[in-house]
Amino acid sequence: MVLNSNNKVENNRWVKWLLPFYLLVFLPLSAMAQTLKANAPQQVAVGQQFRLTYTVNSQDVSNFHIGQIPSDAFEILMGPSTSTQSSFSMVNGRTTQSSSVTYTYILSALKNGTFTIPAATINVDGSQISSNALKIQVSGTAQGNGGRAQGGRPQQQEELRSAGSTISGSDLFIQVSASKKRVYEQEPVLLTYKVYTLVALTQLEGKMPDLKGFHTQEIPLPQEKSFKIEQFNGRNYKTVTWSQYVMFPQMSGKLQVPPITFNGIVLQQNRNVDPFEAFFNGGSGYIEVKKQIQAPGVNIEVDPLPTRPTGFSGGVGKFSMKTEIDKTELKTNDPLTIRVTITGTGNMKLMKAPEVKFTKDFDAYDVKVTDKTRLTTSGLEGSMIYEYLAVPRHQGKYHVPPVEFTYFDTKEKQYKTLTSEAYDLAVAKGDGDETTVQSYGGSQEDIQMLANDIRYIKLGNVNMQSEGSLFFASTLYWIALAVLVLVFILLFVVFRQRAIENADLVKTRGKKANKVAVKRLKKAAKLMKDNKPGEFYDETLRALWGYVGDKLNIPVEQLSRDNISDRLTERNVNAETVKQFIEAIDECEFERYAPGDPKGNMNKVYQMAMTAITQIAGTIKSKN
Repeated sequence: MVLNSNNKVENNRWVKWLLPFYLLVFLPLSAMAQTLKANAPQQVAVGQQFRLTYTVNSQDVSNFHIGQIPSDAFEILMGPSTSTQSSFSMVNGRTTQSSSVTYTYILSALKNGTFTIPAATINVDGSQISSNALKIQVSGTAQGNGGRAQGGRPQQQEELRSAGSTISGSDLFIQVSASKKRVYEQEPVLLTYKVYTLVALTQLEGKMPDLKGFHTQEIPLPQEKSFKIEQFNGRNYKTVTWSQYVMFPQMSGKLQVPPITFNGIVLQQNRNVDPFEAFFNGGSGYIEVKKQIQAPGVNIEVDPLPTRPTGFSGGVGKFSMKTEIDKTELKTNDPLTIRVTITGTGNMKLMKAPEVKFTKDFDAYDVKVTDKTRLTTSGLEGSMIYEYLAVPRHQGKYHVPPVEFTYFDTKEKQYKTLTSEAYDLAVAKGDGDETTVQSYGGSQEDIQMLANDIRYIKLGNVNMQSEGSLFFASTLYWIALAVLVLVFILLFVVFRQRAIENADLVKTRGKKANKVAVKRLKKAAKLMKDNKPGEFYDETLRALWGYVGDKLNIPVEQLSRDNISDRLTERNVNAETVKQFIEAIDECEFERYAPGDPKGNMNKVYQMAMTAITQIAGTIKSKN
């Protein structure tokens, strides 16, 4: 009995010791059991791309298998891409470490409904574990999708390849397409450059050269590029229309758009980067790789236009015409406006304005052109408005013939002529004086030469001058010439004397000393008013030292109180004035640190400086 009792006691002792050890060691290990967690949005839209991830909290993993994804509901665009993460922590001297591996897929929803993605499996430390299943509801349609291609980090991790990976021509390329390969002269052609990429393209630059034989205009596209998923040769590419141009061929024959080299930057992942360096020293887990992509050239066959009819405007496309007149009954000298509007699609900026024919009894002015077109993928669309201004000079009835506009119709491949209505005008006599056919006493044909020959006859008193009576060599001519010579000599003497005076730098500085000192004291007065003592005393000191330096021609390095006193005494400045000037300098330096009323101190120093400079200036001027 004693033996059994002792064994029981011993067992209790072991339990007391092992229980805390078990709680401290084995429970934390059991809490860190490996798990595989699946994560995805609960609701997406048709056409929307989303991320499906599986994360396991260990790096000793193998044989990852995803569950059977419903192929009629979701399309796997990319994946799996694998990323690892490690973290370290130290709390109260105890270091812990954790790590994980994440498998990422990019999926696109194909149809509406509720679908289940089964669990995935993976081997961790020799044991197989499963993830949770996911239920995703698909409803609605996505409005847009894409990543960014104007700098910055890419939005999709699956595009990132390891640093040093080769970027082949099938990974990144540009396709060029022309809306038409055979056109007529002036018929617009849309040229499109489209990017296809499987890598993280962040920048792309390329410039269209000057094309021989084409008038080219670029269609403005958004700077922020929006990518879409498109299948090409059995692979899903991210695509974007990078640039578009509308070209108007100016000559016939086989014209070529040459190949263009684009300079791109692709982001790649540097998996060997030290996470501590990236966090603390600004290191990066990404590197930029330069890549040149050559867009192929395109050949365009341009047919010449058929024989051009008389009055051909040069317009090629599809157009309509409308004419308007502001009035048909008016008086002489009243302005008349006829507006012609050409609307349609084509080379609208390259065609000639229609012709409006007025008789010679009208003064016609240059046509005013208003451009209301916009550049589209079909060419230039909109309207060109032509305004014709004319002024009748004689009364009567006149006829404006119809306006004609001839263009080449690219759809029907023939010339067409648009014709407006004619206008009959009734012009009455105006209120002002008018030289009419009756007053001229001739026929309509006689007056037609009036504008080019004798003009209108001047009436009233006219100053007449005999032939040969010229200003040249007359008495007035010689007087004017003598005056000009005297003025030139006077100006030459004045400017020469001024140049001589300015050459004497010492004298010039002395003359300007008073102006400079007054300017600085005005600035000091403003600083005193703004209650800025430090700046006030600095400016006052500069005024005092600068004045005597310029006035007495003393270099800066020789300025001192004794030197100033001696030089002022030599200039016959009385001792009281010299003493007052020196006291002004001393007071200025002392008052910067003097207690009491700051404004009172500044006012006292300002008055002393002004008085001292004024007395010295007056004394030196009177002695000179």
